[in-house]
Amino acid sequence: MTDNERWDDELEEEFEEEILLEDDIDEDEASIIEKLLAERDEYLDQLQRSRAEFINYRKRTDAEKLRLGEMFTASTIGRFLPVIDDWDRAMGAVPENEHDDNWFSGIQMIQTKFRQLLESAGVVEVDGAGTPFDPAIHEAVSTDPGSSGDIVVEVYQKGYKLGDTLLRPAMVRTGDAAPGFNA
Repeated sequence: MTDNERWDDELEEEFEEEILLEDDIDEDEASIIEKLLAERDEYLDQLQRSRAEFINYRKRTDAEKLRLGEMFTASTIGRFLPVIDDWDRAMGAVPENEHDDNWFSGIQMIQTKFRQLLESAGVVEVDGAGTPFDPAIHEAVSTDPGSSGDIVVEVYQKGYKLGDTLLRPAMVRTGDAAPGFNA
């Protein structure tokens, strides 16, 4: 073998080693890139999950705050209902001959403002006399003898609702519908 041939063989071997090293480097680099991409995807997934969890947490806390506010409002208004009952009884007890007096008109104006305040808060009275009996909003404390008890005949104490929340059921007497009443 000549020097040139040996030289060529050595160069060829070196060249093949360099190619193998470059292939190894390419494989190592590809492996590193794959690992980095996998790690990036994992972090992105964690970030997206954390963000979704935070959004859900915020929605839950907002709903809880709203629910607590509604409970507080219902509780506070519920404490005024006996006062409203007393006020209505007092106004009903004023003799007819005093209804034209200025003091009575002033008291009526205060009562109207109080009712408007409750109305603006979303409080409504439960349906009363002449309506079908509904155990979800009425509490039957008596029933006319021999009747089906399907209709509210008399209201002993008004009931109130705040939105869908029943503040207090109406205490009623039930009986049959009056002639000509269609439920």
